[in-house]
Parts: sequence; structure tokens; C-alpha cells
Amino acid sequence: MRMKFWILLVLALALGLLIGWIDTRPTWDDTGATIAAIIAVTALLGFAMPERAWVWAIAVGGMISLLNIALNSKYDALLALLAAFIGSYAGAYGRRISGK
Repeated sequence: MRMKFWILLVLALALGLLIGWIDTRPTWDDTGATIAAIIAVTALLGFAMPERAWVWAIAVGGMISLLNIALNSKYDALLALLAAFIGSYAGAYGRRISGK
């Protein structure tokens, strides 16, 4: 269980960095696709380990927000955390109702 957590945490941070990097590209202007990616990634992580849903939301959404703030001074990117929490807890809820 402990090894699964660390593997998923590294995956969450890496995917958060990837989404954040794509989102900070000057030619990227598709907020809907970014939000969809955040929700999809965090929902899968929340489904995989629902008891740590808050960790996945902070790891993915936090990386995206930090990159946007550091590179472009875009503080509105903090809304990525909201999408990440929605996705993560939706995945956790899906795991609960699936009975697994």
C-alpha cells in the first residue's frame, strides 16, 4: 500500500507538471481541454486510491498553479485546484459506489 502511494504521487506530480507545461505554452489557449485533462487525471488517481483524494488534487492542481504563477504570473491558475478537487473526489466517489 505504501509503495502504491509513492508511485501514484510521483505520477500525479509528473502529470501535473506535464499539464502545467502545456498550459503555459504561448500558443496554447484551450482552457476546456486543460480542465478536462485535470479532471480526468485526478479522477483516475482518486479512483485508484480514494483515501488520498486530497493529495492527488493538491499534487496535480498545485503543480499546474505553481507553473502558471512562476512562469506567467497568472494567479487565476489557482482555479486548477478547484477542478483537481472535483475530479479527485469524483473518482473517489466512483470507487465507493462501484464497491471495489
